[in-house]
Amino acid sequence: MTGPARQGYRDVVLTVPVTVPYRRYSIEPAHWWFAAALRALSQQSGISHKEMDGLCAASFSLAPDSTIALTQHLGMSVRWLDTVALGGASAIASIRRAARAVEQGDADVVACIAADTNHIDSFRQNLSNFSRFAQDAVYPVGAGGANASFAHLTRNYMSRFGARREDFGRICIAQRTNALENPNALMRKALTMEAYLSAPPIAEPVHLFDCVMPCAGADAFLVMREDTARAQGLEFVRLTGSIERHHAFPQDPVQERGGWARDVDDLFAMAGTSPGGIDLLQSYDDYPVIVMMQLEDLGFCAKGEAPEFVRAHDLTYAGDFPHNTGGGQLSTGQAGASGGHLGIVETLRQLLGQAGARQVAGARRGMALGFGMINYDRGLSSGAVILEAAA
Repeated sequence: MTGPARQGYRDVVLTVPVTVPYRRYSIEPAHWWFAAALRALSQQSGISHKEMDGLCAASFSLAPDSTIALTQHLGMSVRWLDTVALGGASAIASIRRAARAVEQGDADVVACIAADTNHIDSFRQNLSNFSRFAQDAVYPVGAGGANASFAHLTRNYMSRFGARREDFGRICIAQRTNALENPNALMRKALTMEAYLSAPPIAEPVHLFDCVMPCAGADAFLVMREDTARAQGLEFVRLTGSIERHHAFPQDPVQERGGWARDVDDLFAMAGTSPGGIDLLQSYDDYPVIVMMQLEDLGFCAKGEAPEFVRAHDLTYAGDFPHNTGGGQLSTGQAGASGGHLGIVETLRQLLGQAGARQVAGARRGMALGFGMINYDRGLSSGAVILEAAA
């Protein structure tokens, strides 16, 4: 079925990137992290939380409350509300929904917030209730968590395309280099190839530094019209393109591509650019094999060529292909649903010139990606946005 072409965005901007510093563990509930993020949005924007008339929230640990309950907890009265339960793809979906809301006048200022806590036993509890698939087919046989699933995908990718552990290591090491310049990153010790290769196995061929570290934290930003941002005196970046896709290739026996591959042409057409026009890339990096899939699916290289691509390029913030310039989840930590928002706030900081020592010189256009809701053999949700610095 063929429908009308995707429509671009009219004067939709993102502003005020916020990170509530991550912690390995926290006794605070998710609500506390949401409140801290909302407070920072208000303080940095000069807009009272009571004047924000839209809220889009993502969390794995907010239950039994929903986003509706947050409005009461946080003292907000909004005319547009959404809960996005797409894991690492939540930020992309939040932007897309919020953008259309402000375009149509359903909201003026939308706060997009992802927050999760992490108690000592939170990960096990989340896993046991993650999905019916997990409850029935994965958790009961001891294959708990994403490690076994991504080991399956990684082994298949290595077999099909000749990737080596050293290739995945180049991604992890570059991101650790970037994280050393990010005060919000939890991993602050340099990583060498020797340390990467000698790290203990978790689920072969996945080893310790291939895995994200669960933590507590929050990330947030505001979506509004350009005239609203200018009236408030806020620096902003423009939304020029976006895509999302769910369960993209059900015919594939093992996932070797994500939904990006189905919609990449639309993404670049909306934004009026091409892979060569992207100054920095924030991929979703819960495991490095997914980074390689994204490099291929978005057209930075052909399918199966990502191993050679990472061998040929410097992926640090000062390199020829700046990638996950704040360290990504692999070195910053994965604060639940906030993992998908991490790349958005880092892209905003880069395009606003707020990245400090890790600033990418001359960055004007950035791409951020999302990937989420893993079942045993594939992740079901994927998305991407292209953002441009204001002239």
